[in-house]
Amino acid sequence: MRCPFCGNVDTQVKDSRPAEDHVSIRRRRFCPSCGGRFTTYERVQLRDLVVVKSSGRREDFDRDKLERSIRIALQKRPVEPERIDQMISGIVRRLESMGETDINSKQIGEIVMEALARIDTVAYVRFASVYKNFQEADDFDKFVSELRPKVKSDD
Repeated sequence: MRCPFCGNVDTQVKDSRPAEDHVSIRRRRFCPSCGGRFTTYERVQLRDLVVVKSSGRREDFDRDKLERSIRIALQKRPVEPERIDQMISGIVRRLESMGETDINSKQIGEIVMEALARIDTVAYVRFASVYKNFQEADDFDKFVSELRPKVKSDD
């Protein structure tokens, strides 16, 4: 592992333990060249996934990109970081276990929306506003009205 401070390729592992999410290994590393200390995480990857965009363009699946978009949707929401990490790991495991290496971006978006709906409705609406490309306030109103339970009137 290359040292992020000096670029030395010969770093040493000082400590390894399961990370808090129990699906990755946390490693404390030391660089003998500059004395820098840093942490790395190691995860199991079942297969290399390729995301097929709606335009047909293909790109490698990026867990960090998925995590960023979910964390943006959940920003300032009362959801514990461990729960977010578990949700992200669950989504990635689900994608990897689908049996396909090529996955439509639409499928990923639907899976993320499904997971967010179970955790936080505000984050669900935030994510949907970007995913479904809301253009005006009426788009929000229509989407949120579909979330509200149907109330039967006594008329």
